[in-house]
Amino acid sequence: MSLVERVRQCGIIPVIQIPELEYALPLAEALVAGGLPCAEVTFRTAFAADAIRQMRKRFPELLLGAGTVLSKEQVKSAVAAGAEFIVSPGTNPAVVDYCCEQNLPIFPGVCTPTEIELALAHGVSTLKFFPAEPAGGVKFLKAVAAPYKDVRFIPTGGVDTANLGQYLALPQVVACGGSWMVKPELLMQGRFDEVRRLAGEAVALVRELRK
Repeated sequence: MSLVERVRQCGIIPVIQIPELEYALPLAEALVAGGLPCAEVTFRTAFAADAIRQMRKRFPELLLGAGTVLSKEQVKSAVAAGAEFIVSPGTNPAVVDYCCEQNLPIFPGVCTPTEIELALAHGVSTLKFFPAEPAGGVKFLKAVAAPYKDVRFIPTGGVDTANLGQYLALPQVVACGGSWMVKPELLMQGRFDEVRRLAGEAVALVRELRK
């Protein structure tokens, strides 16, 4: 199974901002217990690489990626820690080319036709649509994706249980990025049972929507 197929199987990629390193393992455990063994740990905090390293060691089955990756140095740090894929908010040719040279899956961020074509020119066809809701949501994505039949999208930004089904109904959407089940306040308050519950509900919702 390819990595993109594994992402499709999950249907949702939890987008995680780790406020403190101590939350990494309880969070990973909650996601796995909830039936959602997938995580994108963003490089928005200083704990990202160490969190990925701990999660990889404890849960080798986890589909684990690094998000908000802005440079080749961050790519190297993420891969050394155990990340299997890279997600970036935009399409940085230097970062995309480096990942392609390393045969490392990358989902660069796009929003416009020009950005989609830039990513395609650099050999990548599964793209993060970001910021999904502020950019115009499902209606905008449907319109912008129409000319690019072989491109696949992972909408991220403002996606939650209220609009998840609308995105997943689009044939070119492989999965959605979401953070409602892994909000930093849930982690800081130690509410990992709630993370597990929300993850389980998300998995059930994806299955129901895809019937």
